[in-house]
Amino acid sequence: MPSPDHTARTHRITLIPGDGIGPEVTDAVVAILEAAGRPEACTFDWHLHNAGADAFAKTGEYIPKALYDSLEQTSVGLKGPVTTPIGGGFASINVTLRKKFDLFSNFRPIKNLPGLETRYPNIDLIIVRENTEDLYAGIEYMAAPGVAQSIKVITEKGSTRIAKFAFDYARKHSRKRIHAIHKANIMKLTDGLFLDCARKVAQSFPEVEYKEHIVDNTCMQLVLNPYQYDVILTENLYGDILSDLCSAFVGGLGLVPGANLGTACAVFEAVHGSAPDIAGKDLANPTALLQSAILMLHHIDEPATAARVQGALERVYTEGKTLTRDVGGKSGTRAFTEAVLAAL
Repeated sequence: MPSPDHTARTHRITLIPGDGIGPEVTDAVVAILEAAGRPEACTFDWHLHNAGADAFAKTGEYIPKALYDSLEQTSVGLKGPVTTPIGGGFASINVTLRKKFDLFSNFRPIKNLPGLETRYPNIDLIIVRENTEDLYAGIEYMAAPGVAQSIKVITEKGSTRIAKFAFDYARKHSRKRIHAIHKANIMKLTDGLFLDCARKVAQSFPEVEYKEHIVDNTCMQLVLNPYQYDVILTENLYGDILSDLCSAFVGGLGLVPGANLGTACAVFEAVHGSAPDIAGKDLANPTALLQSAILMLHHIDEPATAARVQGALERVYTEGKTLTRDVGGKSGTRAFTEAVLAAL
């Protein structure tokens, strides 16, 4: 037990609720984190800001300067989903924040929750995705009337540091194998550079088995036998596609966490969309954002609080009495949240 004069640590966090179901799942997660941290472990100083269409309507900016300033001051953000227009409108808020704060590593653990039956039990793999380069960076223009061009940029710096991140993680957490995913048989210069950097980094980690798979073959191999993979190291666009595919192994995007990590800042977010069709209907599942918040707790060095939240979440799933409809239950967002709070 802590001593009577123990003072709980206070963490300043930039909170970005997002839109659609974002505010609902964000409110749920905030309530759970605050309950888990009390009374002696930690407290949170939330700095609330928003981005996207709602922010533009209020401030005239899709990402207000106050949000940038807040992240620079807190260095940690927790973000709900923000709608990204398709084929027009403003640029992706996610991509913009990643480039602005050089959040070069997208970290997505894919792991089954207890009590939730899926076609692939006992999945436990990690996707480490370069987060600032490649086609996904959105560098494109109209080359001529009727001709649009998108530029794929791969750098030695970006490829080396994401490979180093993946191998460092594998060493620290006793992961045995890394697959680098590529299309270097066709894109020999860009993907070839990515592979060359990964191979050089691998030489410093002899205890980690290093392999390479072409991205289209990877999609087939994941469906046939996902258990052959441990850590998947990938470029930006391939990683975005593969992480959604892998989320299906454990129940879908509503369950999978995401972290965007840089050297000076980190933003933790649910990887699913804003689901405006169910917004405000008490139907949203907060699990993905809650698991992202658990990653955040580890990042800010609060492993005991992270373990409390993880244990409560797993207890709710193991009991299976108050699950949301997307995972076969009949409960709503509020009932699920109350169940996690009770499990704490």
